[in-house]
Amino acid sequence: MRGGPGSAAVQGNAQGNASRYSRAMCALPAPARSLWLALTRAGAYGALHGSHPGDPYLGLTVPVQAAAELREALTTLAQAEVRATLLLPPALAARMPQDVWAATRAGHEIAGWGEPRDLPLLEVTAGHPVTAWALEEADLGRPHLAWLARRGVHPLPLPSPSPEPGLTLRVPPGDLAPTLARLKKLGYRLVPVRDLPGLRPATPRDLLLHLYRRLVDDRFERAHGVVPLTERADAVMRVAAQPVPPELPFPPGTPAAELHLHSPRLVGLTSRSALRAYRAYQRSLRDVAHALRERPELREAQAVFAVTLFHGPLEKNGFTLVPLPPLRARVYGLGFRLMRAVYGTTTGPSETEPKLAWMPREAFLARHG
Repeated sequence: MRGGPGSAAVQGNAQGNASRYSRAMCALPAPARSLWLALTRAGAYGALHGSHPGDPYLGLTVPVQAAAELREALTTLAQAEVRATLLLPPALAARMPQDVWAATRAGHEIAGWGEPRDLPLLEVTAGHPVTAWALEEADLGRPHLAWLARRGVHPLPLPSPSPEPGLTLRVPPGDLAPTLARLKKLGYRLVPVRDLPGLRPATPRDLLLHLYRRLVDDRFERAHGVVPLTERADAVMRVAAQPVPPELPFPPGTPAAELHLHSPRLVGLTSRSALRAYRAYQRSLRDVAHALRERPELREAQAVFAVTLFHGPLEKNGFTLVPLPPLRARVYGLGFRLMRAVYGTTTGPSETEPKLAWMPREAFLARHG
């Protein structure tokens, strides 16, 4: 369905209240709500996931709740030369057809938002077929998902809480200007969700990966004080303040900085290009140097170390390698094999035995800081 904005009558309030079904969903026990959330992450009813994590593309969505917000968003996006997916309730879109049509002409994607209804009204107003819809958690359930599926409309990916390559980020109109400037500086390429390269429906594996990250990675970060240094689109390092391991020539308890990889991102970069991944790895060492200088918990660290299979690149960047005791090496090796299976690594590392790589603080800063 293509053409200019329509003049269909608007029924109901533009914002509307949540439907009886939405209120019922909110009243359901947490396990029931979590079930539909999980099914959506697994691709139920054609729900979308995102694109490849090795590319710096980020699907930008902008929720619009009033005519003034749409005009503000269009102005800011035009100034930044960025196109986005605009999330619009159909009734609100029909109140401002000229503005919605201007958004279509500017190359923005129009997607539904909220309780699914009035799809023809939104399509006529937008001047193109609407193929995506943003559902809030309270709206996730069989009736709404089935309603969209019967009409060939895909639920949009649930927005990421922070920028991640290949995922989507929801930014309110009032926050667009500073957020767009920051994301561009961090190396992200902002596009409408429909323009994410390789955009695909979610699969059960996406759900499993999400659960692993929440139940294993996130808990590990909290338990060990791991700080992500991954704001930049190709940054792959995390760091934690830890005492030196016993193999290093320091008194017990000497503060040190332990390196950890952002495994999903490194796997994605490597699958695109080994050279790109290696360069990102080297740039990320500069992020660690900056953290050593600026973060209070790392200012006393006397060494930088990592237990890793990827010790070859570290050795080339000035690290000394130390063999691990056989039992520790086996335990770490099992853990690394599990992570490789979870994150779908297709290319194995050049080394099969983990080693301890380390470098004195001042030598690290002199080389990478």
